Amino acid sequence: MGLSAGIAGLPNVGKSTLFNALCSGRAQVENYPFTTIEPNTGIVAVPDDRLSRVTLLCPTQKVVPAFLELVDIAGLVRGASKGEGLGNQFLGHIKNVNAVVHVVRCFEDSNIVHVEGGIDPVRDAGLVETELMLADLGTVERAISRVEKAAKSGDKELKEQLAVFQKAFDSLGAGVPARKMPTNAEESIALAELNLLTAKPVLYVANVDENAALKDNAHAAALRKYAAANGADMVRICGKIEAEIADLPEQERPEFLAGLGLDKSGLALLAQAIYRLLGLETFFTATPKENRAWTIAKGTHAVKAAGIIHSDFEKGFIRAEVFTLEELEHYKSEAALRAAGKVRAEGKDYVIKDGDIVFFRFNV
Repeated sequence: MGLSAGIAGLPNVGKSTLFNALCSGRAQVENYPFTTIEPNTGIVAVPDDRLSRVTLLCPTQKVVPAFLELVDIAGLVRGASKGEGLGNQFLGHIKNVNAVVHVVRCFEDSNIVHVEGGIDPVRDAGLVETELMLADLGTVERAISRVEKAAKSGDKELKEQLAVFQKAFDSLGAGVPARKMPTNAEESIALAELNLLTAKPVLYVANVDENAALKDNAHAAALRKYAAANGADMVRICGKIEAEIADLPEQERPEFLAGLGLDKSGLALLAQAIYRLLGLETFFTATPKENRAWTIAKGTHAVKAAGIIHSDFEKGFIRAEVFTLEELEHYKSEAALRAAGKVRAEGKDYVIKDGDIVFFRFNV
């Protein structure tokens, strides 16, 4: 399944530095607002040591990780909802992603100007949220005007749609983002067509300096509290460290991280948090030709998981043969697992679990 996250925030918070590091980019980042005019897009492999562990015991010709699309979106400023700065571009680009990764500056540096005059992560996070809500208010207002005229015909469905849009307008006007607005299934469907910006799930990233890489500084702690109060998660990442990691050969990165007292890279932390945010899990397939990580929604049945690999797998589904990484590591090979009768045969309705290793039997 396609998975994309937009890296958003005010100008000069370190978005592009972080984006380039996570995508192992080498683009020059200038100390000016609006460096990123068109959204840069990077496809990054999702770090998952389970895939390496599978490959250690199931040798293969090719290893394919899961992928995450990151979109570096132009910095948003106060008044963006009214077209200030590059507001319209920012708001347009954010509509196309699954989740918003909101980078907030949590470091002091007199050489890098702050568009609001000083470091205040809670103010900055609130400013961006307010601009997104104002943009959504405009979207809903236009939808109300459109439907209001048509609803005068007495059409029941249009009247119901109008009531939902009015509810959303009132909610946004009261400072409640669309994702926190209580809705039933029908209301959710009606609002989905508006593709509201504040309906997108949000993950906050505290961009800190090296001194706060292991523990929240006061700025990161304030942002974490703000995120929790808004039902969101926060990840602490040091953009400078990520940039250094990006310059190292792959095999040297674990030692570098360990030397700093870190067990995971910022990209690994970010990917895990995005998976949690979107309710996603990973299952693996392992064959002599290819070992691969597949991304699915939590609660996916075996037959639907088969269809993600190929539609023929879903159409001709016979069964899923399932075992875990822990079982594989205990028995040392798939052949030994099968000989011990530890490979489970599961039907269409089996719910795939995070980390399952699956072989699909099918017939077309």
